[in-house]
Amino acid sequence: MAGTRLTRRTLLAGLAAAPLAVTAAAQADWPNHNVRVIVPYPPAGGADTTARILYAKAGDMLGQQFVIENRGGAGGTIGETVVAKADADGYTLLHDGTAFSVNGALYPNLPFDYRKDFDPVFLVSLVPNILVVTPSLPVTTLADVIAYAKASPGGIEMASSGNGTLQHLCLEMFRHETGLQINHVPYRGGGLALTDVMAGQVKFFFSNGSSVVGLLKGGKVKAIAHTGKGRLESLPDIPPASDTLPGFEAYEWNGVFVPHGTPKPIVQKLNAGLNAALRSPEVSARFAQLNIVSRPNTPEEFHSFVEEQMKLWSGVVKDANIKLG
Repeated sequence: MAGTRLTRRTLLAGLAAAPLAVTAAAQADWPNHNVRVIVPYPPAGGADTTARILYAKAGDMLGQQFVIENRGGAGGTIGETVVAKADADGYTLLHDGTAFSVNGALYPNLPFDYRKDFDPVFLVSLVPNILVVTPSLPVTTLADVIAYAKASPGGIEMASSGNGTLQHLCLEMFRHETGLQINHVPYRGGGLALTDVMAGQVKFFFSNGSSVVGLLKGGKVKAIAHTGKGRLESLPDIPPASDTLPGFEAYEWNGVFVPHGTPKPIVQKLNAGLNAALRSPEVSARFAQLNIVSRPNTPEEFHSFVEEQMKLWSGVVKDANIKLG
C-alpha cells in the first residue's frame, strides 16, 4: 500500500511539473514559427515604416518570419487591446509609438492598463519633429517665428495631425514655453496638414521628421528647427529648437512590447535579435536616410524611457486640458 501511495505521488508530481517542462522547452525553442507583429496604426505611417525595415532583418537573424498586421483606429488603442489580451508566449508583439505614452492620459476608460498589461522589450527609433512653414513666409529662425507670432493680431494658426497626436502636443509645449497665442488647426493626418502648409492655408506645422524630408529637399516647405538634439544626419542645416528654447525636446518614438508575463528568456532573446538587426548596415543606413535616431538598449532601459515619456506627456495633456475619451 505504501508503494502504491509513493507511485501516485510520483505520478502527480510528474504531471504538475510537465507544463513547466513544456514551457521551458518552448522558451528555448522560440521562435519556432511565425511571429505576429501588431502595428496599431494604418500602413505607410512612421510605426509601420520602422516595423517593416526592422523585422525584415530581425526575421532573417532569428530564423522566422515576423508578420506585420496593421490594426489601426482609436489612436492606436484597438491594436493595443489585441496585444493586451493575447497569450504571453512571444508570438504576438506590439510595435507601438508615442501614443503608448499619451493615450492613458487621453482615454480614461480603456479595457487595459499600459503599465500592467504590457512588458517593454526594445526602443526601436526616435524621430524628432521639424517645425516647417510655408516657403513664402518671411522667417528663417525660431526667433523669427516667435517675433512674427507676437506681431500678428490674434496670434498664428498652427496645424497638427489631429487632437492628441505628438504634433498637437508639440504645439502645446511651444505655446507654453513662449506664451504665444496659437490657434490650433487639427487635421486628419500629417499628409493633409502638409498639403495646406505648402499652399499657405495654414503656415506652421510641427511635422514628423521622416515624412517631410522629400518636401524639404524639394523646397515645398521650409524648415525652421527640429525638436531633437544636435544636428540631423540627412538635414544638417536645421538647428534644434533647444538652441532657442532650452529643454524643448520631443520625439516620435517606436518601440516593441509584449503581453505582460511573457517569459524573460523570450524577452531577452527578442531584445538581442532586435539590437543585432538595428546594428546591421541595411537597417542603420535606411534609418539614417529617414532622420531616425536609434541606439542599443535593454528592456530595463526601454522601461525607464517609457516611464519618462508617460510623465512628460501626461503633464502636457493635463496642462493643455486635452480630452478625447
